[in-house]
Amino acid sequence: MSPGTAPQPPHDHHACIDRALAQADSICAERGARLTALRRRVLELVWQDHAAVKAYDLLRALDTGATTAKPPTVYRALDFLIEHGLVHRLESLNAYVGCPEPARAHEGGFMICETCGRVSEFDTGKAGAAIASRARRDGFRIRRQTVEVRGVCAACDPDGGEIAP
Repeated sequence: MSPGTAPQPPHDHHACIDRALAQADSICAERGARLTALRRRVLELVWQDHAAVKAYDLLRALDTGATTAKPPTVYRALDFLIEHGLVHRLESLNAYVGCPEPARAHEGGFMICETCGRVSEFDTGKAGAAIASRARRDGFRIRRQTVEVRGVCAACDPDGGEIAP
């Protein structure tokens, strides 16, 4: 798995994983979608840390010796999870992160710590509205939008202060 640190205490990371799996069960049942054992396991692996994980790391984690997953299988599972809003793909990292609010339709943005790899999602709010407004003005049709902000998280910042752009 990719390097990362857990969020600041107190944090029950097992609760994050349990919540993500329960939300996935609920969303898939509501939509009549099939959350197979492999898709569920991939989602669980994505949620093992609050850092983004690459598909080939997932592939290695799925290799139990008795069974070996193939790349297309993992990518199909990730495509399913993305389609149902359960994970997001971070374009700049070519990696995946779990969505904390999969039941809510949204265009999330991501703060990516360049030190520990932790990723936190935020609502793009006014920034997303500004992008949509500009696209309309320019006659541009947005197919997919990903806002990624790189920097240093509070846990890794030795000064504990805001870093100016």
